[in-house]
Amino acid sequence: QLHLVESGGGLVQPGGSLRLSCAASGFTLNDHAIGWFRQVPGKEREEVSCISRNGAITKYSDSVKGRATISRDNAKATVYLEMNTLKPEDTADYYCASEPLYESCSMSHQIYTYWGQGTQVTVSS
Repeated sequence: QLHLVESGGGLVQPGGSLRLSCAASGFTLNDHAIGWFRQVPGKEREEVSCISRNGAITKYSDSVKGRATISRDNAKATVYLEMNTLKPEDTADYYCASEPLYESCSMSHQIYTYWGQGTQVTVSS
């Protein structure tokens, strides 16, 4: 059975950094494009970043561009989202999602079939 598990969230001070991980099990990660999304309760889901199956294509939302780096280690079946210079407005639940055999990657959550349970990120002093 296919599983995605996010980790690495927590409480971070403004200006700080963290690295979120999305660990995959039950399928071959390098067959899947991966997206990161975030959501604040009561608000719509927001795209953050995505990465293609081989890592050659990456995309970022304007809200995190220049502050985030997405990467993947297919051998470890894990995708990472490193975020720097965190702001209070980055506070949200962060989710990774996967879509098999997608040629590039998409910033649209509608593309993705499989989702993790999320990890909470709070940026506050």
